[in-house]
Amino acid sequence: MDAVLLALAAVWGAVTGLLIPRAAYRFAVEPEEPWRTACPAGHPLTGPARGWLGPARCTPCAAPAARVPDTPAPESQAPKTPDPHAPAPVPETPAPQSRAPAAPVPGTPVPATSAYAPNTLAPLVTVLACVALAAATGARPELVGWLALAPVAVLLAVVDRRVHRLPDPLTLPLAAAAVLLLGGAALLPGHAGSWTSGLLGGLALGGFYLVLFLINPNGMGFGDVKLALALGVVLGWYGWTVLFLGGFAGFLFGAAYGLALVLLRRAGRRTGIPFGPFMIAGALTGVLLGALAG
Repeated sequence: MDAVLLALAAVWGAVTGLLIPRAAYRFAVEPEEPWRTACPAGHPLTGPARGWLGPARCTPCAAPAARVPDTPAPESQAPKTPDPHAPAPVPETPAPQSRAPAAPVPGTPVPATSAYAPNTLAPLVTVLACVALAAATGARPELVGWLALAPVAVLLAVVDRRVHRLPDPLTLPLAAAAVLLLGGAALLPGHAGSWTSGLLGGLALGGFYLVLFLINPNGMGFGDVKLALALGVVLGWYGWTVLFLGGFAGFLFGAAYGLALVLLRRAGRRTGIPFGPFMIAGALTGVLLGALAG
């Protein structure tokens, strides 16, 4: 049964992980810009959920380039005898070439940008996270919640890493989904957590991040506060100790990453780093510890 559970978790992680690159590309924009609706070549992104679900590259870009038939070379002709009474030919002046880049031809593959290139890291991380959660939790009801929330958490980490932004259409539904999924798990026998402590954990961690945001708005984004609501519910499910460990692990991971950048001279002390991925990594650590102890 354990092997079947792990296999199902791996398949779920692989299927959902392959959908992350397209969604991340569409969400990874600056706050003033709308969500992307077309690929870098200008092809509209279509598919389920208004084009949000689909492979990393759109169908026209993924299709092989249409082969242009070779144009046969004209047959050589014998040179004509020049007329001695004809005026001398005036050499043609070549027209200046335009420096503007040529527009992409629809249906022709173009080099993928860094934001749109097929990314194997996100699907791999999703698979590993789902398998680890299944191995630690076992066949308990809350595993359904963990597997449903994990791909969205990975998507948030990817977007925040690219543009230092945690979109509201992801953070707020993630918090609501955590409350509903764990509430349903609490109604089933065999669960190892508490829905009440999960709700209180969400309020506690969200309130803590809100205080940090009010003290230093430049160092803590409001998107982190909204993400903390969902992570607090998840961590609080297993109790206050797990909530503290998972929250502290997020700060520890972020501090270690920032220190490494400073030591490698790739960032300064005031350089901003996306904190969402470390919050999520800390929450995953806390949930795994809580599930193993439950």
